[in-house]
Amino acid sequence: MKKYDALYIFVGVNRDETLQANLDRALAEVTRLGGVVIGQDALGKRAFARPMKKRDSGAYVKVRFELDPAKMEELVNRYHLVEEVFRVQILAVDERREAKIAAERQARADRQARREAAAQQQAVPAAE
Repeated sequence: MKKYDALYIFVGVNRDETLQANLDRALAEVTRLGGVVIGQDALGKRAFARPMKKRDSGAYVKVRFELDPAKMEELVNRYHLVEEVFRVQILAVDERREAKIAAERQARADRQARREAAAQQQAVPAAE
């Protein structure tokens, strides 16, 4: 199993219930092929840079899932048949890059915590 990030675009979605129903249908394709959905994040409705297929905006949703790489082509082919999915872009997640970003984020948080602790210690003697 390999991790993937997918960006789905749904058009003609006016309500959150409709968006969730369309997303559930799209993610059912992943689970049907034996994949696992890890997380999802609705990015909201955004305008396209230029009209596509007589549409000028769509609802964007970012999803992370795990799937066998051999079944990826079948998943993409199924999305061509699902009418609710206007566009989808799927990228493989680079585990080494993700680990490096997480380590940098943790180091940044540690530095910030040390700065706050030092500022707290300087503020205490000044108050006495």
